Amino acid sequence: MRSPAHDKTLRLSEAQRLAWLRLIRSENVGPTTFRDLLNHTGSAEKALQLLPELSRRGGKKSYRLCTQDDAEAELEAHARSGARLVALGEPEYPPHLRHIDGPPPLLSLKGGSVTARHKTLAIVGARNASLSGRKLAAMFARDLGNAEFVIASGLARGIDAAAHEAALSTGTVAVFAGGIDVLYPSDHDRLLAAILQTGGAVISEMPFGWKPRGRDFPRRNRLISGVSLGVIVIEAAKKSGSLHTARFALEQNRDIFAVPGSPLDPRSDGANSLIRQGAALVTNAKDVLEDLGNRIEPVLPFDQDLNEPEKDLFSAAQEPDESLRARIISALGPTPVDLDELIRFAAVPPRMVHIILLELELAGRLERHRGNKISLLL
Repeated sequence: MRSPAHDKTLRLSEAQRLAWLRLIRSENVGPTTFRDLLNHTGSAEKALQLLPELSRRGGKKSYRLCTQDDAEAELEAHARSGARLVALGEPEYPPHLRHIDGPPPLLSLKGGSVTARHKTLAIVGARNASLSGRKLAAMFARDLGNAEFVIASGLARGIDAAAHEAALSTGTVAVFAGGIDVLYPSDHDRLLAAILQTGGAVISEMPFGWKPRGRDFPRRNRLISGVSLGVIVIEAAKKSGSLHTARFALEQNRDIFAVPGSPLDPRSDGANSLIRQGAALVTNAKDVLEDLGNRIEPVLPFDQDLNEPEKDLFSAAQEPDESLRARIISALGPTPVDLDELIRFAAVPPRMVHIILLELELAGRLERHRGNKISLLL
C-alpha cells in the first residue's frame, strides 16, 4: 500500500480517521509511538486491540484506551466549531511538517488551505517587543507575503501578532499550544477572527478543549519551525521561547535568520547570540529571499512514513522472550543512551528491540530524548 506521506490525493476513510484519533489519544501514545505501532501492527485498528497487552508486558496493570465514544465526541466538537482533523499525508497537512522527527499523525485545522503551500516562513520574537521590533516584524511579513510566502507564528503578543496582522492579506498560519478551540492569549480574539476571515488558518496537535500548560509551548514551537522553510527571529531575550523555536529549526535542518539589535537592549541578546553562532544576519526581506534562492523545500533530514500495510507485520514478527526483555531493561537506566547502540548491544533483529521499547513506553516507563536517545524512568 502506498504511504500517505507520499500520496498527495490520499484521504483516510472515516473509520481510519476515528481509529487514528483513538490511537493518538490513548495513554502514553505520542507521535513516535504512533508511527512505531503502525509499522509493527499494520493498522491503527490492530494497534488498538494490542495496546492493553503491550502495556501489560511493559509492567502496567491497567491501561487507559481512548474509547470510540470519546473519539466520536471530539470529531463532532471539531465539526461544530468549523474545524477538522487532517492526517499526515492528506492534502491540507503542511508539507514540510511531515519531514520532522515525530510529526503529529493528526492535526486540528481551522480556516483555509494555506497550510498546503510549500512557501512558508516563520517569524517569532519577544512578547514585550519594542515599537521598532513590531515595525520590523510587519515589514518582513508584508514583504515576504508579497513574495508569495505564508507567514507562520504563534499568535502571541508582540512580534507574533505584528507578523500575523501584516500577513492577513497574503496568508498566515497561527499555531496553538492548546486545543484548536482554546485561544491564548484570550485578548487576540479579533486577530484570530481576522486570520480566519481572510483565508488564513489555525493548527494544533492538542486535543479539542485542551488548555495549554507551560510544557505545551515548546511542542507548539517545534510545529512553528516544522511547517516552515526557515525561522526569522526578531527581538528575543536569552532563554526565550523564540530561541527554543530556533533550536528546533536547527534540529530540523531549517534556515535560521536573525535581525540584529542594540547590545544595550536585553530583548536583542537572543538574536545577536544566534548571529554569533552562525545564523544568517538579515535586515530586510530581500536578505531572506537571497539566502533562500529559489528553494521551496527545506534540507530534509527525515521522511516519516505512516502507512497501513495490507500484511499484518506484527503477527509475523518473532515475539521477544522474557530473557531478552530483561537484558534490554538492564541495559537501560536514567542516563539517555543511543537507540542504535542499544540495538547493537542486543544483537537481535531491530524489530524485537522496538517491540520491547513499545511495551515500556506504553507502560509509562520509557522516556525519549532528542538525538534518537532513550532512557528508563525508574
